[in-house]
Amino acid sequence: MAPTPKTLASQLSKRGPHKVLRGDLSLAGQPGVVYTPAEGFSLPAVAFAHGWMTGVDRYAQTLTHLASWGLVVAAPATQRTPVPSHLGLAADLRTAVDICAGVRLGPGKISVDATRVAYAGHGMGAGAAVIAAAQHGPAAAVAALFPAPTSPSAEESAAALAGPGLIIAGDEDIDSLNCNARSIAEAWGGQAILRTVDGGSASGLPEGRRMLGALGLGGSERRTQKATRALLTGYLLYHLLGETQYEQFALPGAHLPGSLVVELEADQTSQLTG
Repeated sequence: MAPTPKTLASQLSKRGPHKVLRGDLSLAGQPGVVYTPAEGFSLPAVAFAHGWMTGVDRYAQTLTHLASWGLVVAAPATQRTPVPSHLGLAADLRTAVDICAGVRLGPGKISVDATRVAYAGHGMGAGAAVIAAAQHGPAAAVAALFPAPTSPSAEESAAALAGPGLIIAGDEDIDSLNCNARSIAEAWGGQAILRTVDGGSASGLPEGRRMLGALGLGGSERRTQKATRALLTGYLLYHLLGETQYEQFALPGAHLPGSLVVELEADQTSQLTG
């Protein structure tokens, strides 16, 4: 009997089978980090963009998690100023991919297949990932996690994308002014999946303590991180590695634990619970 979505989600919320190595992108000329499985040739890659004023170290466990499931994950540590360039961050994502694809990583036992690339990000980085896929692709998949408005708008880029997209929002902030998850999903040119994480919020994905969290204004949420990692990992394993057991994570109407499918404007049915 095939594993149920609940079983798969539980498995994917935990570390995968691969030992993980961490590297420094700055050795190749760009500030940032790269996480990889300990070995493997022609591996798929994920370029991950951070949120506003958020260091890449705040995503260390999430990036390690993805690498433990067999993905090379590169995260630029650029555009950290109060007024960042979203176009610049999008270009830095492509540079990170080029670096990973252009050299042997780790002890020479790791390489990247440049034809199997996904873009992902959090907050403003989610918008940058969408822009990067449209301007610097091609991309096998895109994942926008708790997206925030960018300039230029990610909606314009989303409309130009024919490939698949996963958009995740917190059920507490999906309709707030700081979240454009719904409009990105509705603008998407290809197949888009919009999900909300039960009890989740955009501020819950970065790891560790932060000043606003100490003041009671939002902080790290393990439940949000656990659910988001499972949804993201299953989605990427299906699209980048073709692992069909995770197909449910790439289907718009699939019921998955810890999340709710949000029907888009063009859909005729009501919301589906997961």
